[in-house]
Amino acid sequence: MCQIDGNNTDQKYSSLDKVIERYSSEQGQLIRILQEAQEIFGYLPEEVQTYIAGKTNIPVSEINGVVTFYSLFSTDPRGRYGINVCLGTACYVQGAQGILEDFRRDLQLKERDTSEDGLFTVKSTRCVGACGLAPVITVNDEVHGRASRKDVARILRKYRKIEEASEKTDDKHKRPAADQEEHPPGP
Repeated sequence: MCQIDGNNTDQKYSSLDKVIERYSSEQGQLIRILQEAQEIFGYLPEEVQTYIAGKTNIPVSEINGVVTFYSLFSTDPRGRYGINVCLGTACYVQGAQGILEDFRRDLQLKERDTSEDGLFTVKSTRCVGACGLAPVITVNDEVHGRASRKDVARILRKYRKIEEASEKTDDKHKRPAADQEEHPPGP
């Protein structure tokens, strides 16, 4: 059984209890419970599936069957930035397979889809409906059309910079107020 990461595990399970309480009395709400559980934990490991099974009196095999059937659920941790490389026909013939391989190589992904730092999850997808922009890459909700292999490093750099800026902002907000007063921002 896997171990859930994070310091606020009890808080996550408490939130999950509220979700289960809200929906378990209604028939056919398993998918809604699983969606909200995935929002809370970031993914649905075996431990969370077993917990839901115990709380809802639904066999864990049924829960796991739903989780593994629907592609919107993940049993593995996902990165903050989900990179999807379209391998539909138009994208494939325009070199999307090479782009996917470059992402996997640059992020050192061999048997997993998420980078070691937890920033990126790389997956292939089928047609995203933007064939005129082939090959297409999506990063979360942002579309990168007419992509090429040389765009891989640029895209990774862009999202790493966003992450660095976010961390700097978070660090600034985490400093004690007295420390912030001693070191006011410069002009």
